[in-house]
Amino acid sequence: MNPFTKCAVKMLDWTAKRPKNGLPDDIFYYISRTTPLVNVDLLIKDQNNRVLLSWRDDEYSGTGWHIPGGIIRYKENIKKRIEEVAKTELSASVTCDLIPIAVNEIIDDKQRNRGHFISLLYTCCVDEEYIIDNRNLTSNDQGFLKWHQSCPSNLLSWHEIYRENITSSDIQPLNYHKRRKHG
Repeated sequence: MNPFTKCAVKMLDWTAKRPKNGLPDDIFYYISRTTPLVNVDLLIKDQNNRVLLSWRDDEYSGTGWHIPGGIIRYKENIKKRIEEVAKTELSASVTCDLIPIAVNEIIDDKQRNRGHFISLLYTCCVDEEYIIDNRNLTSNDQGFLKWHQSCPSNLLSWHEIYRENITSSDIQPLNYHKRRKHG
């Protein structure tokens, strides 16, 4: 390894001491320019076949409804990332099948940062008693949650790949009586 590269790697190691806990934004964005990011998306349906979506508004994804999800951290297993997404985005735990119902590759040639994803879609459900807690968020605030009877027209463009999963009545919520709890 040349001395410059060796020094750069040492600086990265020093800056990102605990990558398992996430990375500083500038390092994360650099990595997202050099390798695909692997993420989990949680398709959460209730007993009435409604789907739980979250409002998103950021420079990388745009504005619209999206399926809750998150990028898997270094040495973090999929089950743990699903639990963390449920905890941070829903303030809940979920029950899920740990076999994805869809695997998609998303490449956005126009996007420098966060432009390549391998997305794993999992069927999940929350307890029947789950009540959305939007913590004083309004419907235009990032993170606002809402149950949808049908797929909204303003779904994030990246999540158009999931429109059929959202609208399908074949994908039923998991059996509420026979489930494993995660989270």
